[in-house]
Amino acid sequence: MGGMVVTGDFGTVESAGHVPDQDMMIYLSVVQLLDGLREFLLGDDRVLSYVGADTSFNLVVRRNKEGLSVAGKNGVIARTTAPELALAALHAAEDLDRSLPPEDTVGFDWENAIADFRLLVPDARG
Repeated sequence: MGGMVVTGDFGTVESAGHVPDQDMMIYLSVVQLLDGLREFLLGDDRVLSYVGADTSFNLVVRRNKEGLSVAGKNGVIARTTAPELALAALHAAEDLDRSLPPEDTVGFDWENAIADFRLLVPDARG
């Protein structure tokens, strides 16, 4: 179990400090986030509503004329572009990757999710 913190120009949302607790199965949640975000960025949907694994923590990404907005339950925390959001999500996942225990059963899904997501980020394809 672990927590998620998402920060933007207009604020921060985090899973910690809520009643009930919003910690989540963090590695599985990040796999779900990367997979969902990849499908959203490649598709035509206007809204991505993400809920972590085994938690009520949620983020909403909306597509509009100006780009994307990212919101938590208290409102918008960021306005960004698809490339900026993809790069930020990839860097956060790669940072978390350093703490994934080698014996963790989510390892295969984790590696595939990062590899698939990396294709969205031109500077990270190498």
